[in-house]
Amino acid sequence: MIAGPLPAVLEVPVAKLSFLAGFGAGYVLGARAGRERYEQIRRGWERTKDDPRLQSLAGMAQARADDALSSLRARMGSDAPR
Repeated sequence: MIAGPLPAVLEVPVAKLSFLAGFGAGYVLGARAGRERYEQIRRGWERTKDDPRLQSLAGMAQARADDALSSLRARMGSDAPR
């Protein structure tokens, strides 16, 4: 057995191996439950994005942004970038 710290030559491969093992385990465990959770989130997003209340808020936000941009361009005069 090695009594002291690992030589520098062995530190990098051990670190890479540890990382790859952790990544692989996370991928396998995440893939099992991940698809169901992904589908659940996707269905929720589809319902939410089609909600008329959200569409109304998005329209109001877009109108305010357009007004603010128009006001800024008017204050800058003809030097405003397009």
